[in-house]
Amino acid sequence: MRLALEHISKSYPGVKANDDISLTVGAGEIHAVLGENGAGKSTLMKIIYGAVQPDAGRIVWDGKPVRLKNPGVARELGIAMVFQHFSLFDTLTVAENVWLGLDRRMSLAEVESRIGDMAARYGLDCAARRPVHTLSVGERQRVEIIRCLLANPRLLILDEPTSVLTPQAVEQLFVMLRQLAAEGCSILYISHKLDEIRTLCHRCTVLRAGRVSGQVDPAQETESSLSRLMIGADPPQLQHRPVQAGRVLLQVQALDLPGDGEFGVALRQVSLQGRAGEILGIAGVSGNGQQELLAALSGEDRRVPPQAVRLGGQAIGALGPAQRRQRGLRVIPEERLGRATVPSLSLQHNMLLTAQRAEVSVAGWVRMRALREQAQAVIRRFGVKAGGPQSPARSLSGGNLQKFIVGREILGRPQVLVVAQPTWGVDVGAAAQIRAELLALRDAGCAVLVISEDLDELFDLADRLQVIARGRLSPSIARAEATIEQIGVWMSGLWPSPSAEVAMPHEEPSDVAA
Repeated sequence: MRLALEHISKSYPGVKANDDISLTVGAGEIHAVLGENGAGKSTLMKIIYGAVQPDAGRIVWDGKPVRLKNPGVARELGIAMVFQHFSLFDTLTVAENVWLGLDRRMSLAEVESRIGDMAARYGLDCAARRPVHTLSVGERQRVEIIRCLLANPRLLILDEPTSVLTPQAVEQLFVMLRQLAAEGCSILYISHKLDEIRTLCHRCTVLRAGRVSGQVDPAQETESSLSRLMIGADPPQLQHRPVQAGRVLLQVQALDLPGDGEFGVALRQVSLQGRAGEILGIAGVSGNGQQELLAALSGEDRRVPPQAVRLGGQAIGALGPAQRRQRGLRVIPEERLGRATVPSLSLQHNMLLTAQRAEVSVAGWVRMRALREQAQAVIRRFGVKAGGPQSPARSLSGGNLQKFIVGREILGRPQVLVVAQPTWGVDVGAAAQIRAELLALRDAGCAVLVISEDLDELFDLADRLQVIARGRLSPSIARAEATIEQIGVWMSGLWPSPSAEVAMPHEEPSDVAA
């Protein structure tokens, strides 16, 4: 037996994250750990990796009890982990980040060479000399995986490894994981995607509220039975009804934008329309211009020509993020910690990031009671599991933090909402809730733009689809007329010439709040 956990418990103020958990992992076994957000999965994995110390219980490695007092000890044993929230230094290159976790006797040039070899071997496209701050979430995930693989692990822990990968990349990852398992590497696999667990994993331990609620052979289970073990109910069904799209609220017209820096993706003749009462989905392989498009829409990229982006018929290309929010445009970035929230600040203080100034301040003084009430309203309506408005953002699980961020922006009453990776790493129940809220926002007349690398999500949500590839946008196609195979082909940049639908005729100004 490679790893055995015996009666592991871990408590934090107000919550018992792990309660008497036992599980075993054999050599060459792919073992899934399944549970809703806040069930204790990430805490348990951090205990195995030495990043968190248990309050009770013991860890047995290769038949011998061990004390993993820090990640260095775990790495010496051959334990490697890819975190859901990445542990990379933004100002360093990919190779420099990888080098930090390897034998220092190896030169940086050797590390760069090995990264290239590993990327080619497993189909993980990765530029060794690229600064991490220029990478999308999906690209950072590849870096984390490669960093772990270069350490030749005996136990590989993967926390939501496919949450921002395309279907093609997921297939490549599964081939790689099966190959690693065949070579004797044990794998602990955390995912909320029940179909993946049934396809890939040999065994599955299910956690609910910090306790083991079942240990099963996932191949013998259905998605419904796994969901019942995880949340006590069948997967929520999404109610998606067709609607008649209204006026154009957001319009991008033939936007050309040079890449920012050596590794930036240039946007070329990008055109799109966001209509009231409609969800437009943008699909694409990570690193094809999604970040640049989001920055152009949010106002973070100040190089955008004034007339290239219009909101309610008014040119807003020259306006910054705060001015765009005042006019009804809100944006949710894919990076939860560091961009959508400040990790060390409380939830109520994080409300300040996108709050309307008039609602939370008087004569320059922040109204803390108003902030607290707004944060509490988000927690209550969206079922966020947190200690209260005073809880730091980083204390929340990934899914609960995402519910808080989405809720914060929805309660801001947007006319146009742009959201990237809305359900990245979120359990089936929370994902269904977030998607239902986006559909309700659409039904209320909001124009919603969803940028996602999860095609299943886009086909669940979108009324129309476009694909971004190498900084270009495809023509739009109605979701009902599209297939996953067709969108997959378009993601390689192969689509028909633009139709009249995306020629973007001039629209009359609408009544978005000015």
